Amino acid sequence: MKILTVIGARPQIIKAAALSRAIREHFKKEVREVIVHTGQHYDDNMSQVFFDELGIPKPDYNLGVGSASHGVQTARMIEGIEDVLLQENPDYIVLYGDTNSTLAGAVAASKIHVPIVHVEAGLRSFNKSMPEEINRICCDHCSTMLFSPTATGFKNLINEGFKPDNKKKFTIDKPGIYHCGDVMYDNSKYFANIADEKSKILDNEGLRGVDYVLCTIHRDNNTDKPERLNAIFKALLKISESKTIVLPLHPRTSKLIGVNLEKDLFRKITNDKNIKILPPASFLDMIVLERHAQMIVTDSGGVQKEAFFFQKPCLILRGETEWKEIVECGAAVITDADEDKIIESFGSFMDNPPHKFPNIFGDGHAAEFICKEMLENL
Repeated sequence: MKILTVIGARPQIIKAAALSRAIREHFKKEVREVIVHTGQHYDDNMSQVFFDELGIPKPDYNLGVGSASHGVQTARMIEGIEDVLLQENPDYIVLYGDTNSTLAGAVAASKIHVPIVHVEAGLRSFNKSMPEEINRICCDHCSTMLFSPTATGFKNLINEGFKPDNKKKFTIDKPGIYHCGDVMYDNSKYFANIADEKSKILDNEGLRGVDYVLCTIHRDNNTDKPERLNAIFKALLKISESKTIVLPLHPRTSKLIGVNLEKDLFRKITNDKNIKILPPASFLDMIVLERHAQMIVTDSGGVQKEAFFFQKPCLILRGETEWKEIVECGAAVITDADEDKIIESFGSFMDNPPHKFPNIFGDGHAAEFICKEMLENL
């Protein structure tokens, strides 16, 4: 079996590591993987370091698309991915998550009848103003095999008309849907001890033994809207009166805090000794930061899950989440960009941290299951 894996953004590179590892360890004789990097994330801190750390094979193709508007970027990717598909003629194209690379792969493959495997299918925020929501819906409805990490995602697919009792061989018109667990949970289990051995970030940043709050902010809905960004940072400034805040800054956020924050707030944030601003963290460094944090504050879907994996309370800086289970069990709170709600929820979790972290995301072998099902469907 030949599969074409498309990656472009940092989370996809991490997710692809689980599948590449499963192929290497369990399906080496049956599966050949060709990797296409669209170049959606091209900064070394956002891309290359992940290949190095996670042991992902070097991409066979790099489209070098880079940054552009949604339309321009996606169009360039469609053109490049189509060329590679025609050249390689794979049995499947494997797409991850909900980025423009995912959408481009879905459009390119469906037009020339290459079966699509969507890993992380069925997730819905029910907020179509998010580009990611459009991308994931379009990809799901072009796919032949859909692998959902959660029971909620699986139910979402059924609610949209997907039939759970379809039988192999699956097609785009008769797709197969699965609740398989989360490949990111596979990775977190696999890399947790490796990260503790290899990462030096706690010692390098003087964080060993420090009770700190880890914060990440990257969604354009927060970074590009001054009123939201100011509300979030005002809350962080208040929290920093009692806790150290560790803030690995996404390139977009780093560029925009000097533009969109009020001048006095920007000055206070950058001079606050309890707010430690860092460059983007590598995957292993991020795992260590998450494992040793007291609490996590984020607008990242992946970091929300990782907070849960490592049993940390999480404040979600959005108005909704695709990971409803972690909120329902009390491990996370949706605060949106509401200054008062962020501060109030921080205090509540400090006084009463969550103790229940039920088994929501599978058994740590989702990638092996996905490979096995693809082979059986050929």
